Amino acid sequence: MSDSSETAKTQPGTRTLSGSVISDRRDKTITVLVERSVKHPVYGKILRRRSKIHAHDEDNECRVGDHVTIVETRPISKQKSWRLLARGATALPGVDGGVDEGVDEAVEEAVEEAADENDATATPAEEETSA
Repeated sequence: MSDSSETAKTQPGTRTLSGSVISDRRDKTITVLVERSVKHPVYGKILRRRSKIHAHDEDNECRVGDHVTIVETRPISKQKSWRLLARGATALPGVDGGVDEGVDEAVEEAVEEAADENDATATPAEEETSA
């Protein structure tokens, strides 16, 4: 019998997506930004659609900026029904061969949002000492 937890092989007909990791803060969970291009039905303009997908990362091996491939699986939790299939090279912003600019912007936005959340939770006494 074949091992169903083997990550190198998938069953025929399973959905796989690739994208960039934008968050790895939670234990055994990554958030992957998947982009796809869609042609507008009336005007014909190519639009970029983005989806944030939560995926299971058993070994906590992925870091922010990694290019990953995920595969659909049974529901693992309320939000997770995808698991990590393969991890590509780390794509650093501003380096040739890295992530395209749209993903860089999304990663920067996610980092700024996290920083804003941290600033919002700071007490007034902490703000005075940091200023």
